[in-house]
Amino acid sequence: MPCPVLELTQQLIKRQSLSPDDAGCQALMIARLQALGFTIELLPFGDTLNFWAWRGQGRTLAFAGHTDVVPGGNTQKWHNPPFEPLLRDGKLYGRGAADMKGSLAAMIVAAERFVGQHPVHQGRLAFLITSDEESSAENGTVKVVETFMARHERLDYCLVGEPSSHQHVGDIVKNGRRGSITANLTVHGIQGHVAYPHLADNPVHRAIPALNELIATVWDRGNEFFPPTTMQIANIQAGTGSNNVIPGELSVQFNFRFSTELTDQQIKSQVETLLNKHGLRYHIDWWLSGQPFLTARGELLDAVVNAVEHYQEFTPSLETTGGTSDGRFISRLGAQVVELGPVNATIHKVNECVSAADLQLLSRMYQRIMEQLIL
Repeated sequence: MPCPVLELTQQLIKRQSLSPDDAGCQALMIARLQALGFTIELLPFGDTLNFWAWRGQGRTLAFAGHTDVVPGGNTQKWHNPPFEPLLRDGKLYGRGAADMKGSLAAMIVAAERFVGQHPVHQGRLAFLITSDEESSAENGTVKVVETFMARHERLDYCLVGEPSSHQHVGDIVKNGRRGSITANLTVHGIQGHVAYPHLADNPVHRAIPALNELIATVWDRGNEFFPPTTMQIANIQAGTGSNNVIPGELSVQFNFRFSTELTDQQIKSQVETLLNKHGLRYHIDWWLSGQPFLTARGELLDAVVNAVEHYQEFTPSLETTGGTSDGRFISRLGAQVVELGPVNATIHKVNECVSAADLQLLSRMYQRIMEQLIL
């Protein structure tokens, strides 16, 4: 018997939507939503396609997600070409199967069942879809949110379909995310011959004590919702490639994933105070890609937990770990934001896959959330 969720997921996987190219995924989704009576607003920005769709009036439950995917990598290592979906041993293989075309299909099919059973519902059901989540995230959800804020668009609840689950669908629910800020540091020295160090100033030697102190710093101890803030050096570069030249500059890039115990301004201030203490000549650029956010227990989180408990024999754990998501932008609207999606074990990997049964189960969970919040 055909499975609507699997069929739609396969259709989406076939479209090579390498970020930020949508490759026709949104047109497929829009056609399905228009058939249900949704109003569609196209919101393209730059090279990115976004759309906002809604049906009904009142308290708004929005489902958010992205149609773009990361590259397939070495296609020779895949069971099947990454954009040719393969159903084998109960699993659906293909780029985006778990992150997050499977979730998108589960949302659409859940909406189709919900509207079919409840054509007149009390609240507003909506979709916020982008094709720029996996790359720069500059022209996607962040731009849509800025548009919404300017016109005072209301969002009460937002369910993001990111692959949140660990071993079983629904075992982990993300009710927040850490903030992320990156520093691009250049330490200035004086280039010279290694045999005449007194005529040069080695920026690597200068920076090492400061970097060691930076690494050893305990930034905070987290709280009941967030793990402690972490700092990691991601890239470091110096030198000309010659063994007899003292470099003139050292470039270091490091990233903080920070909790609500710290602000980005506090991080900047503490880092720059440390660099100044070590007497470095430096230039530093900061890039804040997201503030931390948290959704406390309330209508949305209760509905999500209830939906998982209804279909599984466990209560989901609430976590704020992992990378960033578009939830960091949507939370600026004042909406309750929760992430619930499939198992994330294979995302961005060769042979990305998702359990076919999990996708059907996820769609049922999404429908139950709709019934609890806008029926």
